[in-house]
Parts: sequence; C-alpha cells; structure tokens
Amino acid sequence: MTPSMLRQLWSLVETTQASTLVNLDDASLVQCLLKQFNKEAAINGKEAALLRDYICSRISLIRDLAEARLSGDASA
Repeated sequence: MTPSMLRQLWSLVETTQASTLVNLDDASLVQCLLKQFNKEAAINGKEAALLRDYICSRISLIRDLAEARLSGDASA
C-alpha cells in the first residue's frame, strides 16, 4: 500500500461521521470505508485486499479516534 493511500484512508476516517464509525459493526465499517475510498480513487483488487486487511488491523484505533471526536463534541 502506498503512502498516498494511507494518507487518503486516514483523511477519510477523519471526515466520516464519528457516530457512523462507532455504531457500525466491524464488517460494515470495513465495507463503508472501502466503498467511500473507492469513490475517491479507483483501486484494483489487490489494493482493495491490502486496504481491507489494513482497516481490519486498525479497527480499534479507528473507533478510539471516533469516540474521542464524539467526546470532544459533547464537551464543546
């Protein structure tokens, strides 16, 4: 996976509604991010598989970041 793909994915995580990231089950969260990523940049099957594996390995971090955003919104 390229550095550009990583930057794009984490940008996508930051711009996706935090409540969506927190409330979806793992499989739906992965599919949601892959679908959104593919809208922005067409990727081939190999890249999609790498991205899927990477997202799966970072689910906890993605949810933690989303929960922190929700907590920040509540305290603002």
